Amino acid sequence: MKVIQLALLDMNNNKANQGMRNIKEISQHFKETSNEKINITVFDVRYKNEMPEVNDFDIFISSGGPGNPHFEGFEWEQKYSHFLEQLWMHNKNSEQKKFAFLICHSFQLASIHWQLGNICKRKSYSFGVMPIHKTQAGQQDFLLKNLPDPFYAVDSRAFQLIEPNYEKLDEMGMKIMALEKVRPHIHLERAVMAIRFSDEIFGTQFHPEADSKGMIENLKEDENREAMIENFGIEKYFETIDRMDDPDKIILTQQQILPRFLSNAAQQIMKEVEMA
Repeated sequence: MKVIQLALLDMNNNKANQGMRNIKEISQHFKETSNEKINITVFDVRYKNEMPEVNDFDIFISSGGPGNPHFEGFEWEQKYSHFLEQLWMHNKNSEQKKFAFLICHSFQLASIHWQLGNICKRKSYSFGVMPIHKTQAGQQDFLLKNLPDPFYAVDSRAFQLIEPNYEKLDEMGMKIMALEKVRPHIHLERAVMAIRFSDEIFGTQFHPEADSKGMIENLKEDENREAMIENFGIEKYFETIDRMDDPDKIILTQQQILPRFLSNAAQQIMKEVEMA
């Protein structure tokens, strides 16, 4: 009997983080409710230099994390780049596909690896519950189609992907799925918030795993609280806190994107096993 192997890549570099708690909870729920047998393994990529072998796993979720996504000379960076390349080549050459979801820092690393645009530092750190706008392609994508437009998600980033390299995206068959909120009074390019890298690989600049409990914890940190007040103003900050538990905001996003990704990946994997 096929056991689906799920690898969780912790990119937090030993920093306390709510995102990994969320990812583990969503993965555990998937394991407990799935018709298939699921095995979950966690890899501490940046702090312990652990990296899964592509051939040993079926599904990968790679988390967000702090710091600069550009190469700084650490051994894990080369390993992660190799991991992305192996994953891409495996799916190109094999009938037995591997599935991956890349969040925030991982999304930025992949965008740099595949040279998809300008990954640069934002003018100011962004933190809060933000509206995310779907592109035309995003409207059709099964991971996003059950969400309103715009939908709401937790945004927490010092870097951004702007000025997308459309030639490279087209050449690789990649599609931009979502953009950041429209800010008519600010003359800056809107950042890319989600990309479908391939049928099997999806990435978001936002945090689809986040829940209100994690947001409240994160707001205990001065940097996050100040960034949110700077982004929204004090009144809007309190309004956002009040809306944290709205069922149509981050709760809906959390219930839809990663669970749908995992469920679809499992279905595809089992279909391929039956056909093999």
